[in-house]
Parts: sequence; C-alpha cells; structure tokens
Amino acid sequence: MLSLVLAATCFAGIHLGVAGTTLRDSAIAALGEGAYRAVFSIVSAAAIVWLVVAYKGAPYVATWGIPEWWKPIAIILMLPAFLLAVIGLTTPNPTSVGQEGRVPRSPEGIVRVTRHPFLIGIGLWAVVHLIANGDVASFIFFGALAVTALAGTVSIDGKRRRALGRGWQSFEAQTSIVPFAAIAAGRTRFNPGEIAAWQWVAAVIAYALMLGGHSHIIGVSPFPAIWPVSDEITKELSLLEIRFEHTDGEIRRELVPGKSPDSLNSPRRILGQR
Repeated sequence: MLSLVLAATCFAGIHLGVAGTTLRDSAIAALGEGAYRAVFSIVSAAAIVWLVVAYKGAPYVATWGIPEWWKPIAIILMLPAFLLAVIGLTTPNPTSVGQEGRVPRSPEGIVRVTRHPFLIGIGLWAVVHLIANGDVASFIFFGALAVTALAGTVSIDGKRRRALGRGWQSFEAQTSIVPFAAIAAGRTRFNPGEIAAWQWVAAVIAYALMLGGHSHIIGVSPFPAIWPVSDEITKELSLLEIRFEHTDGEIRRELVPGKSPDSLNSPRRILGQR
C-alpha cells in the first residue's frame, strides 16, 4: 500500500505541483520548451505506470464495499464522461498542449460546454469508479486521478493566464470549467452541429465497448445482479458437478455430487458479483 501512496503522490505532484506552477516556467527557461515537454512526458508516463502497477499489487482492504445500487447510476454517468473525454480529445482547444495559438478564436463545439472537456470527463470517470469500488486501494488510485484531473483545470487556467494575458481573459470570459455554466450564464450558447457526427459516434462506440467488455477485461461486471443468491443456494450448488457424457451419439447431462466445492463456479461470479 505504501508504494501506491507514493505513486499517487508522485503522479498528482508532478501535474499540480510542477506543470501548472511557476516551477514550470523556471524549468522551461532553463531547459527550453521542447526539452521540458520531453522530460515531463517521460516522467508523467513513468508515474502513471507506477500508479497502475502499485494499484494492481495493493492488498484489498474494504471500506464501504461494492454498492450494487450505484451500478445503474454509474452506467448513466459514464455516458457523459465518455462524450466529454472522447469529443474533448478530438476537438481543437487552447487549453490543449501546443494549441495556445487558438485562443483568439471563439470557442466551438464541446468547448462551449466546458473549456476542459477531456479533464472533466476523466474526473467524472474517476469519481464514478471511486464510489463503485469500496476499498482503500481504489480510493487512493481513483482519488489521485480525480484530484489531478479536476484540479488540473484550475492549474491549466493559471498557466494560460500567465502566458497569454488579455487574449486568455477574453476566451475565459466566454467559457467555463463547470459544464454548461457559461451557457447558463448567457456568455455562450451550445450548438451541437459544431461537433462532427463521427465524434458523437466514436464516443458512443467507446462507451458501448466499455460496457460490453468491462467484465472480460477488468474482471468485474458493470451491471447490477439480476437477482440475489442466498448463501444456502450457493453452498448447495457448489457441491454439485455438471458432467457431460457422450452416449450413443448423444450428449447427456446430469448433476452429481462434486468432489470439491471448487467443482462448479460460484453463482455469485456467474452473476457478475465480486
């Protein structure tokens, strides 16, 4: 668990303690823009790999457990998370690396919803999973990702404000960090037609693939259990073995007493419960 704590601290620290502060300005002055970006990319990639590896190796210490009631809510919330992240990643934006020159242009598409669509999407994804996984390791892992993504919006704003001055102030006045806040305040209006059809489709496909492949890739079903299975039924079924035999060209199936409780997979796992 110590490795996970250190990895989470490192990951959040380099993004919030360096990337959006005057330390970044000093590093660029000393190394140059290109060298700084190269070094930061390498360190950032190493930190996220460390974070993932440490999370996978951390012991399971339950907190509130896995709330089945949250799964339908999570499924709903993950759609806007994917829309924000996928469309945001594929939309030109002055808040993105290397696109600062677009700041004089009026915001378009998903940027009208929030000037940090990708980070808000990742932050929402992380918060949803933090609640869905009720254990200490998940709290640290997804908490670090959520804090880095959501606090990173403020950090990037400060960085752009220092570098772009009045140009950024004009862009900032037309947009918002909180989704739909600028639209609700009348500072801009949302035009869905500014988002290309392929971006909508790509986001929905990514969302559908996540739902369909989650249990196969991650090992946990995103869907709630269809019905509860009592401990008595689980115990009885675990003592049965399904036997298939080929007799006279036909397949015959029968249930016989199993030799061990492991003869049959637990119904809880069949139903996708952890």
